[in-house]
Amino acid sequence: MSRALSLLFAIVCYAIFFATFLYLVVFVGDLTLGAMGPKTVDNPAPTVSVGAAVVIDIALIALFGLQHSIMARQGFKRAWTKVIPPQAERSMYVLLASLALIILFRFWQPIDSIVWNASNPLLHDLLMLLFFLGFGIVLISTFLINHFELFGLQQAWFHARGRQAAPPELRQPFFYRWVAHPLYAGFFLAFWATPEMTAGHLLLAAGMSIYMLIAIRYEERDLTGLFGKAYTDYRSSVGGLVPRFRSRA
Repeated sequence: MSRALSLLFAIVCYAIFFATFLYLVVFVGDLTLGAMGPKTVDNPAPTVSVGAAVVIDIALIALFGLQHSIMARQGFKRAWTKVIPPQAERSMYVLLASLALIILFRFWQPIDSIVWNASNPLLHDLLMLLFFLGFGIVLISTFLINHFELFGLQQAWFHARGRQAAPPELRQPFFYRWVAHPLYAGFFLAFWATPEMTAGHLLLAAGMSIYMLIAIRYEERDLTGLFGKAYTDYRSSVGGLVPRFRSRA
């Protein structure tokens, strides 16, 4: 793959990811304009039985979780880069992750039983504020840890310029001073902070939460292998998903 083609591929994958991320906000937040609005976690009305919906939705969450977890492992990356150019590895991961989400959007089956409904206007607005805050934390966290490297653009750009990436560095900018996984914490907020929790939304939130808790364990294992004692010391000094506000040496 030529340098120009690698860079173009990375840009296209990034554009698909960003559009998918924006739609994820609409999907999880059930941000519709009535029955004719975009498909979301609760829209349109169910067309299959509850049992069938549960099976389909769990399968969609599992597909997303398996793609994310398997392709993120170092062993898979080493094998994968024998098939595709190393500079395109992250972009391919981003593309397939986006496709997994698009499949989830397309085939998700709503389950409209109400678990809770915040009828109080103040509580409703507070939950929506937390929802948007969650996605805001997610986006900010990606920039704190190098947004463009995370989504494959930096690798393609460096390859096009003939540059080598600097060795990985353990840093603790902003959120990372108090919490080890602010990106996951943001997603937890976004999935659970909703004024109206349906059974379908609850299934999505619970399924994604289980996946994230599993992913955190694997991620911490990989980071410990990469940074050794420096990471274990850091990890013991901050919260996991909930900030730990105290002074650190």
